[in-house]
Amino acid sequence: MIDLRQLQAVRAVHREGSVTRAARLLGWSQPTVDYHLRNLERLVGVPVLHRTARGSTLTPVGHLLLERGQEILTLTDRTLRDARDLGRMGQVRLRFGTFPTAAAKLLPAIVAHVNELGIDIDVVLEEVSPLVARVTRRDLDAALVYSMPGYELPFRPDVVTTEVLRDPLMLALPEDHPLAARDAIDLPSLLGLHDERWLLATSRNDPMDEIVVRAFAEAGHALDVTIRTDDFQVMLGMVAAHMAISFMPKLASGPVHPGVALRPIEDPAFVRSVLLAAPAEGPGRRPSTAVRQLAAAIGHAVDALG
Repeated sequence: MIDLRQLQAVRAVHREGSVTRAARLLGWSQPTVDYHLRNLERLVGVPVLHRTARGSTLTPVGHLLLERGQEILTLTDRTLRDARDLGRMGQVRLRFGTFPTAAAKLLPAIVAHVNELGIDIDVVLEEVSPLVARVTRRDLDAALVYSMPGYELPFRPDVVTTEVLRDPLMLALPEDHPLAARDAIDLPSLLGLHDERWLLATSRNDPMDEIVVRAFAEAGHALDVTIRTDDFQVMLGMVAAHMAISFMPKLASGPVHPGVALRPIEDPAFVRSVLLAAPAEGPGRRPSTAVRQLAAAIGHAVDALG
C-alpha cells in the first residue's frame, strides 16, 4: 500500500528538482526522503526518478504518481481539516432559510440529521426573492432556493450554490378538462391553453411563473391571470372549482385533491432546480464545515423522498 509520505516525497522532489532540496522543504533528512522514494519504486516495480549529478526529475511513472498523489494528498488534508473543524465546533447554530414547500417535505429529516451532529438550526420561511437577498447580506448562513432554466438568481459572486434536487412542474387542471385524460402535456398543448384563466403566485417575479409567462409570450400570447396566491391548497381548490388552471412543482404535490388532475409537462424547461446557497469562506471558496454538514443532511432527506 502506498504511504502518504512517499507521495509527499515525490511532490517535493518535483517542486525542488533534487532529493536534497526536497528534504529541506519537507524538514526531513535526505536519507529519509531517499528511503520513501526507494520503497515507492520497489512497490511500483519501475523507477520513479531520473537521478543525475545535477538533480532529479520524474519519470513518466513518477508524473502519474504525482498527478494522482496530489489528488490524494489534497483530499487527505481536507479530510483532516474538516474533522478538526467538526471536532471543535461543539454545539453550532445555523441560520437556515427555506421556501415553504421544501420545509414541508424536507425539513424534518434535515433537522433530525444535523441535530445528531450537534448543529441546531434557526429556520426562516420565505419565498425565493427574500431568501436570495438575505443570503447575499449574510443574514443567513445557508438557504434552499429554486431557479428555472435561463433564470439567474442575483447572488453576489462570493455565494456558492449546489443543486440538491430537480423538481418537475405539474399542470393542474379540473378533472373533467379535455387535457386531463392525457398522461402528460406536450408544449403545443400547453400553449393552446392561452385563453384559459390562470392562477399564478403572489410575487410578480417568481421564477416558476417567469418560465410559464415567457413560454406563452414567445408564442405571441399573454396569460389571463385572474387569481394570485402562494398557497397550493388554495390553488387546488380554485382549480377544482373551475375558476382557473395553474401548475405546481411535484415536490408540493401530495394525495390526490378531489376534482383536480395533475399532469407532468413534457418539456425540460418546466423543471425547477432546487439549490442550496451559502456564502463561501477562505481561499478555497467553500462554505463552512457546518454548512457542508447541512448539505449532506439535505442530500439524505432528498434521497429519502425517493
